[in-house]
Amino acid sequence: MPTQLEMAMDTMIRIFHRYSCKEGDRFKLNKGELKLLLQRELTEFLSCQKDPQLVDKIMQDLDANKDNEVDFNEFVVMVAALTVACNDYFVEQLKKKGK
Repeated sequence: MPTQLEMAMDTMIRIFHRYSCKEGDRFKLNKGELKLLLQRELTEFLSCQKDPQLVDKIMQDLDANKDNEVDFNEFVVMVAALTVACNDYFVEQLKKKGK
């Protein structure tokens, strides 16, 4: 039976490919696919953002090789960065409660 971490990794892979296979290169996310993934899978994150250019900015930041697509490695960087930010926020909240 897989561990929770193994299941989380499997989920990330499946989610990426669920969106990357919709148009063009089935192993990369174009801007439309990335936007759809963000809207459906990171709903809470996007609901807090007011910047209409957010998807463009995320695309620019993630697209390390500047091919106007996000590959799985670039996608993992985004998920890791968001996870670190969430953990930092969680730790700060715990510190505030401890004082």
